[in-house]
Amino acid sequence: MIGDGLNDSGALMESFVGISVVENTDSFSPACDGILESEGIKKLPSILKFCRTNLKILKASFIYALFYNAIGLYFAISGQLTPLFAAILMPISSISVILFAVISTNFTARKEKLK
Repeated sequence: MIGDGLNDSGALMESFVGISVVENTDSFSPACDGILESEGIKKLPSILKFCRTNLKILKASFIYALFYNAIGLYFAISGQLTPLFAAILMPISSISVILFAVISTNFTARKEKLK
C-alpha cells in the first residue's frame, strides 16, 4: 500500500508493507513501514525489483548455510571434526553467509543504480 500517511494510516497499518510518500522526510508517519521522498517515486519499480532480488539472496543464504552446516554435521558425527576445529568453523560460517548477503545486495543495488 502506498499513501501519504495521514488519511491512509489505517490502510497502511493493515497492509503487508506500507510506504508513505512525503515531500519532507522529517514528517512523522508511524503507520508506515517505509518513507519515500516524492521525487523518488520514479524509482519505485526499481526498488520493488531490488526487494524481490534480495528475497532470492536471502533464500540462497539460507541454502548455503544449511549446506555448510550439513557437511559440518556429517564430519562431526563421523568423528572427523574435533570440537576445536568446529569452534573455529562456526564463526567462519556466520561471517561467510553475512559477506555473501552483503556483497550480493551491494552488487544488486549498483546494478539497479539505487545507490
